[in-house]
Amino acid sequence: MSRPSRAFLLSATALAGIASAASANPAPERDYLGSEIVVSGVAEGYVSQDGSTGTKTPTPLIDVPQAVTVITEDQIEDQGLQSLNAALRYVPGVSLGTGEGHRDQVLVRGQPSTADFFIDGLRDDAQYYRPLYNVERIEVLKGANALIFGRGGGGGAINRVSKQADPMELAGELSASADSYGAFALAGDVNAPMGAALAGRLNATYEEFANHRDVYEGRFIGVSPTATAELGMNTRLTLSYTYDDDDRVVDRGIPSLGGLPLEGHDKTFFGDRDFNHSTNVAHIARARLSHQFSQGLSANATVQYADYDKYYGNIVPGATNGTTVSLSGYESATDRENLIGQANLVAEFDTGSIGHTLLFGVEAMDQQTGSTRNQARFGGANSVSVPLGRKISVPAFTISPQNATDADLSVFSAYVQEQLDFGLVQLVGGVRYERFDLETTNLVSGVPGGRTDERWNPRIGVIVKPAEAISLYASYSESFLPQAGDQFSILTPAQELLQPELFHNYELGAKWLIRPELMLTGAVFRLDRENTQAPDPANPGFVVLTGATRVEGFEASLAGTLLPKFDVNLAYTYLDGEVRRTTSAAPAGRRLQQLPAHQVGAWGRYQLTDAFALGAGVVHQSKQYATLSHAVVLPAYTRVDAAAYYDVTPALTLQLNVENLFDQRYFASAHGDNNLQPGQPVTARVGARLRF
Repeated sequence: MSRPSRAFLLSATALAGIASAASANPAPERDYLGSEIVVSGVAEGYVSQDGSTGTKTPTPLIDVPQAVTVITEDQIEDQGLQSLNAALRYVPGVSLGTGEGHRDQVLVRGQPSTADFFIDGLRDDAQYYRPLYNVERIEVLKGANALIFGRGGGGGAINRVSKQADPMELAGELSASADSYGAFALAGDVNAPMGAALAGRLNATYEEFANHRDVYEGRFIGVSPTATAELGMNTRLTLSYTYDDDDRVVDRGIPSLGGLPLEGHDKTFFGDRDFNHSTNVAHIARARLSHQFSQGLSANATVQYADYDKYYGNIVPGATNGTTVSLSGYESATDRENLIGQANLVAEFDTGSIGHTLLFGVEAMDQQTGSTRNQARFGGANSVSVPLGRKISVPAFTISPQNATDADLSVFSAYVQEQLDFGLVQLVGGVRYERFDLETTNLVSGVPGGRTDERWNPRIGVIVKPAEAISLYASYSESFLPQAGDQFSILTPAQELLQPELFHNYELGAKWLIRPELMLTGAVFRLDRENTQAPDPANPGFVVLTGATRVEGFEASLAGTLLPKFDVNLAYTYLDGEVRRTTSAAPAGRRLQQLPAHQVGAWGRYQLTDAFALGAGVVHQSKQYATLSHAVVLPAYTRVDAAAYYDVTPALTLQLNVENLFDQRYFASAHGDNNLQPGQPVTARVGARLRF
């Protein structure tokens, strides 16, 4: 039996089992239905009390022993956010990489990743820009936690909760917006009940891109239908499909000079107008069946299939001396298929005065990836120097084949978690077993690669409840990352010998639900990373696992309705991270890359009258190093945003968002020392939203 068949069989068996039980074992109706967890007291606005993603059980966020930042649907609308990258700028503890101009790339608590992204708790690990047109909220769960998310996620995980069809409501929304550079977006969201137990929902969007850079354009098409069927009082089937089609210019930013971003070239495009572009077509289909067997016993099973067809080509700026600039380039294509099956059983019961919430789960994933990479050649050389000017002239080049690989990844996990409630004290503990089996082939050399890693990753937390609305917690959790990296496209002979990287997260925190619509949180943490690769000085061409880093910090946030008619999401993070062992890459004691010591993300909306409201926000980051070389600094910056809202009628709202109100020059992301992305100057976006 093929590996994809095994993953499908696992999920199909679980789905069939739940469906069979649904007809044979009716039970009283209950709010918790697996993927649709309704936590009592969840408020609208800027606060969420749903902590189910952090435990895979119906747990209020206040009782999850982990720092979590939530960007709600209301905040997404108020800020006019259309991409995941734009939303994460307001999350302290998260820094953004440029992603080579074609993908989401983040650093969470100092740990870089292109793969720790999830949809409704299921992995979405391809390299692309993720839209928000079909997203209800964004959850940033910080700290290593392989028990819930599996391998990777050393600094944390980013989960998008998707919009689902609702059998109880007929509603729709149409929106349109355009900004001062000519970018625009059209979107629609329609939910329609089709009987007492069936509903369909359709989200769709069309966007065109533009910004302040000399050469930047593109378009995005997204269509996402969903259906929800109530198969009896206690069983729910949710089906969804997403088609995302992205085509845009690849912009690698500008180089550095004298340790700072190059002056006078914030609009200059250091690429080739015809060659620098990327395309991605993603198909993601998912089926989830949830059933409540009895008042304290529920189960859910999910099958997700995803296909990603990605291409990008780019000419890349290198070092400049102020007179000339080095250029190089390449193109890359990736075709990836993911098949994921996951099943969970949740039991809630009491033994005497002790409450139990017990989770058993299994997950299987099969991934097939084919990738190619071709080098741009300038008259036989891999790079060329050209005059530095307001416009860059790229010499003629040819494309030469460089790499081609096939990768076959099979992952199986089983996990158990127990939540004990003693009243004053709660305990959370569990462990996940994961078998990670990767086989690759270098299609150019014919050299195969293969390695199997097996890990047990624990998590434990202690929560003290001096009052129902207050939680004080201490937690420890682990994760691991195989040495093939985030994307697992190739495993070299040297990497076959290496144990995975390990992450250890220690955290103390407090959460206070001041009111059902207002939550205050704070946490101090330490995140240790070990087994990082470094060149072997005794064996050129080989690596050793002598690298280690540590990040320590503090974060605090206040989210919700601070005063009547005044909603806020305010957050601050302090980060201090360093290399702990000297290697040829960096000496011990050197500060980690893209790790600003201070980060502030603050947004608020005040309802002045029944029809008119104002919004304002601040993003601040202290200076940071672009790479471990410490050769280039991204200066500190403070960006101020503003917004205004006017309800023309109860159904029609006009909205104005102004980004970078005071036209601050800033650089919030980098990819190496010479791909620095200028932030956008003052930009106004006007929009209209019609609800019906």
